[in-house]
Amino acid sequence: MLQFEHIEFLFGLLVLVPLVLLFFFVLRWKQKARKALGDKRLIDQLTKNYSPRLYRLKVILILIAIAFSIGAVANLRKPKNGTGTKGTGIDVLFALDVSKSMLSQDEKPTRLDKAKQFISQLTEKLDGNKIGLVVFAGQAYLQMPLTSDIGAAKMFVSNASPDMVNEQGTVLSTALDLCDASLDTKERKSKAVVLITDGEDHDEKAMDAVKKLAEHGTVVYTVGVGSAEGSPIMEQGTHEYKRDINGQTVISKLNEKLLKDVAAASNGSYHQLTSTSSVADALMLELDTIEKKPISSAGGFIEYQSFYPYFLAIAILLLLIEVLVPERKRRAA
Repeated sequence: MLQFEHIEFLFGLLVLVPLVLLFFFVLRWKQKARKALGDKRLIDQLTKNYSPRLYRLKVILILIAIAFSIGAVANLRKPKNGTGTKGTGIDVLFALDVSKSMLSQDEKPTRLDKAKQFISQLTEKLDGNKIGLVVFAGQAYLQMPLTSDIGAAKMFVSNASPDMVNEQGTVLSTALDLCDASLDTKERKSKAVVLITDGEDHDEKAMDAVKKLAEHGTVVYTVGVGSAEGSPIMEQGTHEYKRDINGQTVISKLNEKLLKDVAAASNGSYHQLTSTSSVADALMLELDTIEKKPISSAGGFIEYQSFYPYFLAIAILLLLIEVLVPERKRRAA
């Protein structure tokens, strides 16, 4: 079935309305100007080589080219045969800590980089399920709603950074509350949250938030990144360690106790991110035990055949023709 990938861009076709009105206004202005110049026979003689019909053709070609350009941006497409299947799976929402403490280097190259490697590996194993991404620090944002598109998920995860969140700190309750709001609260099964953080929470509401998730049937698994000994935080762009108001180097430590308590409150489990592959394998075994539900397009992302190259080619061809069409009549041989 044909569909536009970015249907919102079709509103750009509305720009043709004032352009058409302007075209008619110019035509009318030209007619009035001819009459105001004086003797009609003299004006006809002076403009005998000018072709109003060719002028109108040039404008029409430009307007149609604009329409096809907008169509190219909206990207008309259709699913390829054999892609997109129906199956069963679960909804998995990743909550990724992107606070500056995740730039600590007790995990190489940084805690955040290792967390992203882990998500990428687990995402591969979750093919056939729906996955989403919440990023958080002092605030939380739904970076990617639930989708079966593994490629899109990897792209969003790879781009995650502390720059995404203006308010720094680590507030787990904000992230967990957003996860709860982003999942179907009417459904009491087939849902999981994978919380990846160093657990340096400065908020006491995390347990209340996870209990609400548990009440709505969501299992929370926590993945701790970092070490109990801790590590200084490298400030981005400065190559210097973060210091407190007294000038002392800030040491960020993994808070395993909090993460274990959060997981236990929802019948989930805690994993320390030592080896990304082994933790991904272990967590996948646990996610497989969650009762599944019917999911459309569970076979992975749907491949589409896009028609924007044709729209773009037509638009370019029309503009080339417009350039070649003269406004003057051809002289008879």
